[in-house]
Amino acid sequence: MLRLSHLAFSLLLSLTLIAAPLAAQPVRTGDIETQMTPAEFQAAGLEKLTPQELAALNAWLQGKVKRETEAAVAVTREETRKEIEDHNRGFFHFGSREPIASAISGQFDGFAMGRRYTLENGQVWEQIDSASIPGARKTGPQVTIRPAVIGNAWYMQVQGYNTTAKVQRIE
Repeated sequence: MLRLSHLAFSLLLSLTLIAAPLAAQPVRTGDIETQMTPAEFQAAGLEKLTPQELAALNAWLQGKVKRETEAAVAVTREETRKEIEDHNRGFFHFGSREPIASAISGQFDGFAMGRRYTLENGQVWEQIDSASIPGARKTGPQVTIRPAVIGNAWYMQVQGYNTTAKVQRIE
């Protein structure tokens, strides 16, 4: 349950950190004549516009700002979603189902149930089956962790060995 709370907190914090700068940006509202100084308004030649032309210009500008803001928010939202999904792969049923490629930090002494494997990308995985590789000993081997075809299991394979071990992400 602690992991779920940590995951939920991490997701909430990430979304808050993304939304805060967007919310802090000043919202440019009002007509162009209130956005510009009188000197800027005159230098742009806008005082020559009829009230109807000025209203049409204001409507166009406000629509453009709205569309650009909505597009920027959508891009940021998608980038954040992908980042959170990638960062949390392997936890519960959350995140991308793409294989993870990394290397084990330090010494690999084969598979054993309950053994923890810390990867160079910072993830920690624990073996939850009885797979073994007798006599295996490598420093910093490359590993691939793939999701099962059916279900939510993940399997680790160490480069140079055909044996896979069922693992679950714990950090």
